[in-house]
Amino acid sequence: MTTTSSRPAPLPDGGSATPVPPNRIVAVLAVGGIVVAMTQTLVVPIIATLPAIFDAPASDTSWIITVTLLVAAVSTPVAGRLGDLYGKKKMLLISLVPLAVGSAVCALATTVPVMVTGRGLQGLATGFIPLGISMLHDLLPKERTAGAISLMSSSLGIGGAFGLPFAAGVAQFASWRILFWLITVCAVLMAVTIWRAVPSPAARVRVRTPFDYVGVLGLSAGLVALLLAVSKGAEWGWASPLVLALFGGSAVVLLVWGWWELRTPGALVDLRTTARPAVLVTNLASVLVGFAMYAQSLILPQLMQAPAETGFGLGQSMLQMGLWMAPAGIAMTLMSPVGARITRARGPKTTFVLGGLIMSLGYGLSALAMDSLVGLAATAFVASAGVGFAYGAMPALILGSVPADEKAAANGFNALMRSIGTSTSAAVIGVVLARMSTTYGDHTLPTESGFRVALLLGCGVAIVAAALAAAIPVPKGLPDGR
Repeated sequence: MTTTSSRPAPLPDGGSATPVPPNRIVAVLAVGGIVVAMTQTLVVPIIATLPAIFDAPASDTSWIITVTLLVAAVSTPVAGRLGDLYGKKKMLLISLVPLAVGSAVCALATTVPVMVTGRGLQGLATGFIPLGISMLHDLLPKERTAGAISLMSSSLGIGGAFGLPFAAGVAQFASWRILFWLITVCAVLMAVTIWRAVPSPAARVRVRTPFDYVGVLGLSAGLVALLLAVSKGAEWGWASPLVLALFGGSAVVLLVWGWWELRTPGALVDLRTTARPAVLVTNLASVLVGFAMYAQSLILPQLMQAPAETGFGLGQSMLQMGLWMAPAGIAMTLMSPVGARITRARGPKTTFVLGGLIMSLGYGLSALAMDSLVGLAATAFVASAGVGFAYGAMPALILGSVPADEKAAANGFNALMRSIGTSTSAAVIGVVLARMSTTYGDHTLPTESGFRVALLLGCGVAIVAAALAAAIPVPKGLPDGR
């Protein structure tokens, strides 16, 4: 009996000739990606109560969120490069270890430093998603890759969207520590399942080069300084000496890091590949998509939970807000296969442009439907559908533009660009809402105009992302962009 697949069926570790069903590989890796992504929004419902929980000022407890973004930004491209060098499945399993340990540390934490340590360990697992994308590209038949990669890439948004109502429900009716114990158990189960059910991609013959430790240190220092300045600028003062020093130091360190990467064999990031027009423009557009995606999760929950006495707030409880936001995660799940079909028919560039335009439509309509819970839930669904399209198209564009032995590293760098977008979004949207705020009773809340401006900002960023996506050149050898 012949097969129409252009790739051989994957073989599990140990050399067994029994093929692994592609659906099982996709399901296991996608669920793992969703579990990892849930850590990003796990603490959102309890942000306001963190100072009381740990008896610490808000300036200290804010590190519980910031540290995860910082560590994720650094670890993602590193995990990708290690996957190219030493095996993607091996690094996939290793990435789940800090997720399990970090979640257990958070569940047991009684002080801010311990909680921050656990959240930092959780951030180390973020490389799971780009590694999973690269594995799907290597393991699946060619006709199955578009849909699988779209779902895996969208798992970052799906996990974040589903994590919000899940965490809100658990936090409202039980202890917040249960959230972290559940992630611990899920991480262990995922590791066992991947080890048993997911094969390793066929090894490619390649020249082994030493791992670029200097590149890791340079990238880490530059990114931490940059993202720290972006995420803490509003709190410390954008013109303060510390923030200016962080911006300046980041620029210097990253320039030196770039000089090093261009001259060392086996560089952590191949900047010559990254500078290819298709890769460069895709990464720039990814920053904007990350910004627009995260803005929604910052704006809508606050608007829904604002007291009705303000005249514009919708007065929802934490759980109610989470349930109203749940359709956003459903939208990404439903749109992943639709985006994959568009990619197969018209190419990933078309899917990316369409995703940006749909996101902008969702944000624009949200600014007009601020007084309606149904309206906000519907427009969040639309915007999230656009995120699903855009997130699914990014890896296809990257994978079609880089050499085979750099796929994981290139995907990791693309995920880093999204992380920079989300970190910038948190800072910019935070400034907009803080500057356009007023006092209601004992609380300072954003004004109605503040929420509307923030939503329109998300709309504008999504439009620019679509315009950039339209400018992505089709890689040579791929005339249709697929």
